[in-house]
Amino acid sequence: MSIFKKVFASIGIGAAAVDTKLEKDTLTAGEEVWGEVEIKGGSTEQKIDEIYLSLYTTFIKEVDDKKFTDTALIDRFRLTESFTINPNQTKIVPFSFKLPDDTPITAGKTKIWISTGLDIKNAVDPTDKDFIKVLPNPVMNAVFQAVSNLGFRLHEAECEEASYRLRRRLPIIQQFEFVPVSGPFKGRLDELELVFFPASGGAMDLIMQVDRRARGLGGFLAEALEMDETNVRITVSPADMPNMQQKISSVIQRFS
Repeated sequence: MSIFKKVFASIGIGAAAVDTKLEKDTLTAGEEVWGEVEIKGGSTEQKIDEIYLSLYTTFIKEVDDKKFTDTALIDRFRLTESFTINPNQTKIVPFSFKLPDDTPITAGKTKIWISTGLDIKNAVDPTDKDFIKVLPNPVMNAVFQAVSNLGFRLHEAECEEASYRLRRRLPIIQQFEFVPVSGPFKGRLDELELVFFPASGGAMDLIMQVDRRARGLGGFLAEALEMDETNVRITVSPADMPNMQQKISSVIQRFS
């Protein structure tokens, strides 16, 4: 390789291209993701230091009372050791990885995607971006169905920066906000907010924020002082699924 081709390669001219192909793009957290990365060599020989897959989501961040959308890294997966791709060569790298249990689901404003990158020293690293749809697991589905049967409708779902009290592996939480449109809690609650955290054995730790409707002057003052919200933490498991509606209803009844 001439010195000019070396220089061109180092600044990204005639560089390798990358394309990731997923076996399927609709998944559940905890499921195995299968696919392959196709690397096509450019007009010059290049050393690829590594191939990596990064799993990202969007979240709402607040700074100085201003909200904006930011990007959070959920996990990162390294696929290969370093190798050299020759001019016009095509290399296929198969992969599989487990979608983390705490991956947010695709709902509301939340987007999830896999970004593929080649790490090339002193070069403009080529990347590829593939959106995926993440579905709720069976326990989450049972909770959502129970809440719907109780007359609540999903109003908003988004990821936001987690407080230190709620922060776990990720610096974000996904919050689901429901409003009562019918049933026993219409007129009694303003909203019901849910946050899920994975637990062992397929269970989920569920935080429920029950926002009671203000009544009269005392209720208005309580609402103004944010004293009308009650945070409840329970654990729901696959064993609860047949009676999930009764379990969720009894909790809301106690605090509404």
